[in-house]
Amino acid sequence: MKLYKKEGNIIQILSFPSETTEKGDYLLIEDTDAQKALIVQVIDTQFASIPGILEELLRSLPDGGQPIQGEDLDPLEIAPHITYIQDASLLICKIRATIENNSLNPSTSWLPSRSQSTVRKLSIPALTKLAKTDGKLPIQLGATKDASLLTIDASSLDGRLNIITGKKETGKSHLSKLLMLNLITYKATVVVFDLNGEYQSLGYTSDGKRNAYHDKIHVLTPSQNFKAALKQLNLHVLLEILTHALHLPGTSAREFRRIWRSLKERDMLNLHELGEAIRNWHCNQHVRDALFSRYHALVNSGFFTDSISEATLLEESLLKAKQQGGAIIINLRNTSPIDRQIVVEYLLAKLVGLLTSDRLKAIFLFAEEAHLYLRETYWDDIVTRMRHFGIFTTFVTNQPDTIRENIYRQADNIFLFNFTNEHDLEVVSRAARVDAETVKSIARDLPPHHCLTLGKVVRDFPMVIKVKALDVKTMGETRLFFKDVN
Repeated sequence: MKLYKKEGNIIQILSFPSETTEKGDYLLIEDTDAQKALIVQVIDTQFASIPGILEELLRSLPDGGQPIQGEDLDPLEIAPHITYIQDASLLICKIRATIENNSLNPSTSWLPSRSQSTVRKLSIPALTKLAKTDGKLPIQLGATKDASLLTIDASSLDGRLNIITGKKETGKSHLSKLLMLNLITYKATVVVFDLNGEYQSLGYTSDGKRNAYHDKIHVLTPSQNFKAALKQLNLHVLLEILTHALHLPGTSAREFRRIWRSLKERDMLNLHELGEAIRNWHCNQHVRDALFSRYHALVNSGFFTDSISEATLLEESLLKAKQQGGAIIINLRNTSPIDRQIVVEYLLAKLVGLLTSDRLKAIFLFAEEAHLYLRETYWDDIVTRMRHFGIFTTFVTNQPDTIRENIYRQADNIFLFNFTNEHDLEVVSRAARVDAETVKSIARDLPPHHCLTLGKVVRDFPMVIKVKALDVKTMGETRLFFKDVN
């Protein structure tokens, strides 16, 4: 391989047929005189555009594309050299860093010698050693293209905003479970919004036996073993539920505030008395009707109760998870869209309360298909205000355009699975820590269960990995009708 051209942070390298290089590979351009080296990554491969090649190809097939019958005479034996030149390729590479004095420098302004520099492949283990991606809390993500294991540090997820995205059935939820299980191994507290019931069996192996995570997985199902006591609810939280989840108008919300305070002062705050107070409250009939409809929605959800003992399970599970590490799985599988928003609104408020009172240290929140239950204003709230409280979120979605652009710009890590849709790739490429060319070129060629890892977990060196398998009962497979047909 030979250095050919540089434009901005793009390096073009000539590669010959005997040298096998693919998209995603890293190369090292060493200049012994300067005692420096450039680390570049191949993002595309093309045939080298050499003057005269087109004429030579056309000349070799003159008769309508059919080769001439007869014996080729090559007295000077130049045919192999011409073929060698015809098969030469041009590697389009992105500059990732400069090595100087055995340390990495993000600068890309230095230009190596074209004639004196040498180009060779840089193995992933050598790169990760330079970048120091592993640490005291290793998480094995999977295998790289050269069959080496990629290990990241769990602390690179701490305090970060992460996005896992890709087409359906490419392995997003599998990676999410891998990260979650490794975090609880290091005694982290994790909360998962489980939309499809995929996480509730992670305490069992694939053959149904209990595994090491069994006692650390706590499944809470709204209206069954997860309820909220009305007496313990803060008025602000309930008003948030009424206005944002149930769309109560402002005028009716003001009347509800008066009703709530009246019952609170008389120590009569329960579901029955709340209904009676709304029925007998002196106000406009339309306001009363609006309050009644929302009251019945709260009652019919089955999520609210007058029994304080029924409502203590969430707090107990969180405090238990704080001591030894654990995951609270909020099973939203059979929850209606409105009830789902009620539960999420309540849970986030509860988490903020526990964090601000220092009863919890921090929470890793995994949000599956978050666009289905998080209202628009919550996007900014979760990644800014709640981030300071100690809620560190990982969004998992197959619809990247449902996540707002400013969230991508704040994302610290992106795990990108296959996308062929140009619009989806365009959305993801807006993230601040990636460049559009790398995303668009590499992501569309990723096979299933392979992801392009970007961000702080790999020290901004994009890497393609095959996510490792898990011996757990994942429950995430698509149910098929013709599954047993050969």
